[in-house]
Amino acid sequence: MKATAVVLAAGEARRMGRQKLLLEIGGVPILARVLRACEHLPTVVVGAPSLRAFVEERGARFVANPAPESGMAHSLALGDAEAEAGMPLLVLLGDKPLVTRALVEHVLAGADGADICFPQHEGVGGHPVYFSLRARERIACLPRGDSIQLLRDDPTLRRRVLDISEIGAYADVDDSEALERLQIGIGHEIP
Repeated sequence: MKATAVVLAAGEARRMGRQKLLLEIGGVPILARVLRACEHLPTVVVGAPSLRAFVEERGARFVANPAPESGMAHSLALGDAEAEAGMPLLVLLGDKPLVTRALVEHVLAGADGADICFPQHEGVGGHPVYFSLRARERIACLPRGDSIQLLRDDPTLRRRVLDISEIGAYADVDDSEALERLQIGIGHEIP
């Protein structure tokens, strides 16, 4: 199944004190790992202006988010506006460096016939999240903030939850300790 990948990467990384998406795990920048997982799809990255050159060098389209404080729903709306019309979206988070192409493909395959499809393990939802054309129509109506979950959990949409325990769906880098755990625990062994 084809979709446009939308990578949300506009966060300010306040807890890190620097642009965390360019920090490396196993010698590869965090954002490069995410882009590698979806490089087979048309990709739009909604990010901080400081990421433009990095993203464009890797062949993805870049959309600057001038108001990251408006939350992920605002970033998603910017990505949706830039993505090709008539195509579903697959939303990835820029700070989940263990996401793999296999995970991306698993969610896309599992989405067949669903409006929303995402991994979940022991009640915890993960990423990437698939949004059908029907679900895409509702993105512009989301309130500002981190309200993507409202769309993901909309009872009027056909949802498919995939029982996936793969760490790439859940592990994120929100602070220095999380980065260090991934660097020490996995290091150069990450594909």
